[in-house]
Amino acid sequence: MTASLSHKPYRVGRSRTGLGLFATKAIKKGTKIIRYFGPLLDSKKKDEDAIENKYLFELTNRWTIDGSVRENVARYINHACRPNAESDVKPRKRKVFIRAIKDIEPGDEINYDYGTDYFKAYLKPIGCKCDACEKKRKKKRAEARAERLRLKERAERKAKREAEKLAEARAKQRKAKAKKAAKANGKVGNGKALNGKKLNGKTLNGKALNGEHLNGHSLTASTVKRATPSKRAAARVLQA
Repeated sequence: MTASLSHKPYRVGRSRTGLGLFATKAIKKGTKIIRYFGPLLDSKKKDEDAIENKYLFELTNRWTIDGSVRENVARYINHACRPNAESDVKPRKRKVFIRAIKDIEPGDEINYDYGTDYFKAYLKPIGCKCDACEKKRKKKRAEARAERLRLKERAERKAKREAEKLAEARAKQRKAKAKKAAKANGKVGNGKALNGKKLNGKTLNGKALNGEHLNGHSLTASTVKRATPSKRAAARVLQA
């Protein structure tokens, strides 16, 4: 829903927070854009002091403007933490004008700061939706995403390092087991190889001990000497 006021430099249109007031023409800094008006409420009167709504604009401790009337187009101006306009309050005249504090381009939303009390009572509980606050929230979300990504990458790097250490430890274990198995198969101990049954130069497979072959019944010279009969024994045989 939009309402066009051709003779005014603004229109009512859809904004992020609902309805808002938008510039239809360029508005110079310092220009009075629109008057905020409505019935004056006297705080000394109990029935008027009891009125509560979001469009009350306090002039003094006694006088307040009730801007909830539909004719008050200025009530559509939304709050902004970094506004392009401000409220110009004239307590003695009991009037309020919205004045530009910077050049406003056609299509820009007109906004002003509602003040600390209104912000705490109405905006803070639901979160301010002005451009400045939206940018802050967007920045915080981006920073939070970046932080989550950083932590994720850090965890992945840590997991990779741990996996590499574990793989290295397992490789060492396998190497140690293989070495132990090789020692067990070779039965190597103190320079003696038992597979070949070689002990200090003596080979038992061939049963050769100090040059003596038992399989081929080869004996040393001393053994032959012991086996040959003496001359005396031969003479006795001949005499007989």
